[in-house]
Amino acid sequence: MKVKHLLGLLVVLGALGYMVFGGLGRNLVYFLTPSEYLENQARYQNRPVRLGGLVEPGSVHYDKDTLTLRFVLTDGVARVNVVHRGTPPALFKEGQGVVVEGRFQEGVFQGNNLLVKHSENYQPPRAGYTPEDVRKLIQEAK
Repeated sequence: MKVKHLLGLLVVLGALGYMVFGGLGRNLVYFLTPSEYLENQARYQNRPVRLGGLVEPGSVHYDKDTLTLRFVLTDGVARVNVVHRGTPPALFKEGQGVVVEGRFQEGVFQGNNLLVKHSENYQPPRAGYTPEDVRKLIQEAK
């Protein structure tokens, strides 16, 4: 193999390595539970993370005027206050699994994206169902 080809191959491999490993560190988003956050709060301040857990029953407060949703996320051991701005997803409810993307700022998690766990069982309506029958099924599932 000629030196020119070997040098070209090294440059391409070096560029690929930099793109994969150099850019990866800046774009990582850690997934945490409330307990993991509370173990090392300083490490995660003002860094983008995903916080996962259950919405604590009785903790949900939504202000329709400012579109501010406040709730407590728990993993059964620790609790973290969450503030999310924007309309919550239709399936959002208390006692449900949620992943919130955002940043910790002064002990409160400021969410900018809310991912809601929902049933993985999809069943299409049976033949002959009317739209009203489908609406009733959806209401029963909630």
